[in-house]
Amino acid sequence: MCAREPTANAGSGQRTSGCCPLYHEAVELVGRRWTGAILRVLMDGPLRFSEIAQAIPELSDRLLSERMKELEARGIVERTVIPGPPLRVEYSLSQMGSELEPALVELQAWANRWLSRQRMPVRA
Repeated sequence: MCAREPTANAGSGQRTSGCCPLYHEAVELVGRRWTGAILRVLMDGPLRFSEIAQAIPELSDRLLSERMKELEARGIVERTVIPGPPLRVEYSLSQMGSELEPALVELQAWANRWLSRQRMPVRA
């Protein structure tokens, strides 16, 4: 497991721990702008591009397209072409993406517990 990586502490002979590069990569990937919102809406099941855009109205089509390509390239999202008139494309979480669900659910619970307190209006 790569929770922390040992590194040499210059001059002291002691060892300290640094951030695991795999953890850092995962946090940067999931934490990219709008990626968490996209993953959250896909947790409810496959959606077409326009349905994802409707679920996250603040997200531009250009940025949504960019994020979907990134997530597909990383194997987190699967793109399925459904033949027939009209031709449809659906996006869904892959097995890899689905395995993020417990972490994302816990992050949502944490946000509800802690961040909602910060948004409460202060009364004088």
